[in-house]
Amino acid sequence: MKNLPEVAVPPKRLASLDALRGFDMFWIIGGENVVHGMANASGLPFFKLLSFQMQHSQWTGFRFYDLIMPLFLFMVGMSIPFSLSKRLASGESHTHIYLHSFKRAAILFVLGMVCQCNLLAFDISKLFIIHDTLQSIAIGYFFSIIIYTKLNLKFQLILTSGLLLLYWAILQFVAVPGHEAGILTPESNIAKYVEQGVFGRFDDAPSPYTWFLGSLGFVATVMTGVFASTIIRAKNIKILWIKTSDLLVHKAMVLAITGLALAFAGQFASIWFPIIKPLWTPSFVLFSSGLSFLLMAFFYFIIDVKGFQRWAFWLKVIGMNSIAVYMAVHLIHFEGIAQNLVFGLEQYLGGYYFVLRSIVALTIIYGALYYMYKKGTFLKV
Repeated sequence: MKNLPEVAVPPKRLASLDALRGFDMFWIIGGENVVHGMANASGLPFFKLLSFQMQHSQWTGFRFYDLIMPLFLFMVGMSIPFSLSKRLASGESHTHIYLHSFKRAAILFVLGMVCQCNLLAFDISKLFIIHDTLQSIAIGYFFSIIIYTKLNLKFQLILTSGLLLLYWAILQFVAVPGHEAGILTPESNIAKYVEQGVFGRFDDAPSPYTWFLGSLGFVATVMTGVFASTIIRAKNIKILWIKTSDLLVHKAMVLAITGLALAFAGQFASIWFPIIKPLWTPSFVLFSSGLSFLLMAFFYFIIDVKGFQRWAFWLKVIGMNSIAVYMAVHLIHFEGIAQNLVFGLEQYLGGYYFVLRSIVALTIIYGALYYMYKKGTFLKV
């Protein structure tokens, strides 16, 4: 691979990134409910398989729904080089960039507390410090900004690899008192032990998820998105055995090859060190980042390389207001609104009533997003 550090900022917004963000959010805002409803109502093996994939793995393993959160972090990383390029080129100081980034991260962190940490219960006994995707984004985003602005590509790669190796070493060789090192069960693992020690009564103890040591993995995941953007923004990139003279096609192929390599590395590493999303293990980072690269390669090739954009317009509408709709579905009971509109049809539809209600709720959400899109209203942190 040659000349990768040389970059040129594309003249327009990366449409594939907006579409992929919309694809990711679609499942969160109601797509999964439609799938579960079809599985229950129809009983067809196809929908049952999809419904199975729309549930998180309990501990070890990986299902499609486990990709939603790391894909979001990956895309945040992809946005960093695009958002910072003009600011750095204009001579904006690193100090100003860090202060602005810290402000954004702080807002995201608080929004995460509103969504899933019981902040608005105004009951300190029910409050968690950290328990939401937005907070993992805040952590990964802020530290990735520093890494991106302070280090060149070579040292970005070295540091990202170092974070994963450090996290692996902690999980593998640091023991919970009274237990052997390397034990990774929901009840006993060093990450959860540290979590409880750091956050005390504000730790989400019943949940197997860990966030403090897992932040090493969050930063690494965001950085993989930075590397994907580096490939897309490169002026010249060439792998000799890829036989194409089209630079954009070449970039799409590099994205895909990188994705396959990372996914294979994650699966290979899982032989000795399992893929566990609640711990955000290094093998999970590698595998999920590999799948994220592959999805980005597909969307980039179809939309930005081949120019087939019209089919993805509905995804773009969702993706360009992702934070707004994420907050909305956590604060507004759209299923309840849909219930009030179509409850009279339940007697006729049987099991398919849940499908209809989910589709109506999804339509309401999309209608609001489409209205915001047409008005040019895009809520950003």
